[in-house]
Amino acid sequence: MKIAVEGCCHGELDKIYETLGFLEQQNYYKVDLLLICGDFQAVRNKADMQCMAVPSNYMKMNTFYKYYSGEKKAPVLTVFIGGNHEASNYLQALPYGGWVAPNIYYMGYCNVIQFGGIRIGGLSGIFKGTDYMRGHFERPPYDNNTKRSAYHVRNIDVFRLKQITRDLDIFLSHDWPRGVYNYGDVAGLLRAKKYFKDEVNQNKLGSPAAEELLHYLQPQYWFSAHLHVKFAAIVQHESSGSTAKTTKFLSLDKCLPKRKFLQVIDVKARNNDRKLSLDPEWLNILKSTNHLMSIKPTAQYLPGIGCKERYDFSVTDEEMNQIAEDFGGNFILPENFSKTAPVYDPKHPKAKCPKAEVTPDPQTTLLCEMLGLTDPYTVFSGTSPDLSLVVENPDAIPLEDESDDEDAVQDEEDMSVPASSSQSSSASSTNPDEISLEDEESTEESSFIDTTGIYSPDSSLYSSPLRSKLNLPKVSLNMNDSLSSENSEVSSSSDPIRSMKLDDSILAGHLLDDSIDEGIHGVTSTPEKAAKHKGESSELSIQSICDSEEVKSGDGEGKTGEIVKPVPSTQTDCTPPKPKKFKRRNVAIYTNADIGLKRFFKSCNV
Repeated sequence: MKIAVEGCCHGELDKIYETLGFLEQQNYYKVDLLLICGDFQAVRNKADMQCMAVPSNYMKMNTFYKYYSGEKKAPVLTVFIGGNHEASNYLQALPYGGWVAPNIYYMGYCNVIQFGGIRIGGLSGIFKGTDYMRGHFERPPYDNNTKRSAYHVRNIDVFRLKQITRDLDIFLSHDWPRGVYNYGDVAGLLRAKKYFKDEVNQNKLGSPAAEELLHYLQPQYWFSAHLHVKFAAIVQHESSGSTAKTTKFLSLDKCLPKRKFLQVIDVKARNNDRKLSLDPEWLNILKSTNHLMSIKPTAQYLPGIGCKERYDFSVTDEEMNQIAEDFGGNFILPENFSKTAPVYDPKHPKAKCPKAEVTPDPQTTLLCEMLGLTDPYTVFSGTSPDLSLVVENPDAIPLEDESDDEDAVQDEEDMSVPASSSQSSSASSTNPDEISLEDEESTEESSFIDTTGIYSPDSSLYSSPLRSKLNLPKVSLNMNDSLSSENSEVSSSSDPIRSMKLDDSILAGHLLDDSIDEGIHGVTSTPEKAAKHKGESSELSIQSICDSEEVKSGDGEGKTGEIVKPVPSTQTDCTPPKPKKFKRRNVAIYTNADIGLKRFFKSCNV
């Protein structure tokens, strides 16, 4: 199956879908799934726009509201994680994931889902040391501080992801894992982004939390965005068994003309299911760690080795069987999207819109009822009995976040916090909240859509049971749906205008470059490893995700970093509560829910 990966979306859904449609028409295949690595900007109305941390001159409605209202429908199933430019009030209503519009799914703070039997994990937000140990306490109305801290990664999210023991195929994060540049062409990266030099030299560029997860989870693919540059690397993990694992890392740019923002890869599906499914291992992890979920602004210390209570929440086979029984063997996500806020009306752009409020989402309510989870929004709204989780005045807790409205790269000297979710080390990071939205790169960058790649996973893993009772509307693309076995790059000999059936006014804004990226092999951190991978390109199948310039080996050895185990908790109350009895009536509710152009487009010189 074909999976497309997008870097930063920045609200440009129409352009992304138009580009995918063009690729499908040109190459006679159908993209099965689109993954977006953050900065999605699910803005439904003006109130949502005010909850987004961007400079005022970048506050635009864009077109998501059309997909939310039903005026448009995403032509390809879309899954995204959150970044640092989001309508936080809407996304916070879906902490465990949910549909933000028909056919568009948000993964929540952290998540694992399945598609075609492929396991996809994700972590929303970016790392900020001053907020890492706090609970998810933010809620609308936001001030300038909470508007930003709302998208900062928390230790509970990393802790939960570290309970995964079964193999992951794909992982998404917004900011890069710290140190991943040591496994790629770091010299080329610094030529493109000169101001990264100091952070790279000090090994401070990126997220220490994501670095920890990279070397712990060791997925086959890891996709990121945030830094607005395309960068590929091959991470060779230290052998912990019979064979060492390899992760193919790729960061992509934002959706703009002459930017390398899109990648299409071939993935070998494990079943014929083309619907999103919940992951049984992840559901068990959420259920067993719910008592650790905090919505207070104070530090949350998590259990670790030495704690008298349970600190290892890895899922047993018995728990897997039990969750399958609870869900009736059906983990397919119901298409139960519902509107929870008014929609922007372009005919009345100056119409007043109610201020953003705490509005629980029915999708979250249902999942929380099934698993016995805490829904922060129902607590904040006063409709949940868990009021003890709330602090009277969270604004009394100082937030040391920058308030610079220009989204400039910031040096943050006070970000020293443990990289481990257990708070047991003192790693620090200067990963900026705000990556400049300006386009400082040279306009010589071109041919930024790579569309090839082979994916041949070997290991088997848990997949959701097939259920054909629920009907999904089929998306008509007016094209040959057969997959081409040839290289899926856009032909440079065809006329981009004549080959398209889109409106010329659309084409004028984003016409693709004629040049085509040549396949370049991924590189490791040493010349020897780079040479080895160059000779094994057909096996690695990473050549399409590198730039067309000559690839040099990375500067210095790649450091994998030590995975630090959890430390003892200072809490005395870390005993998990008695599991809530599963209500069989919820099975029926959940099961019966309705299931319901050549390269991007080159700046027009015509």
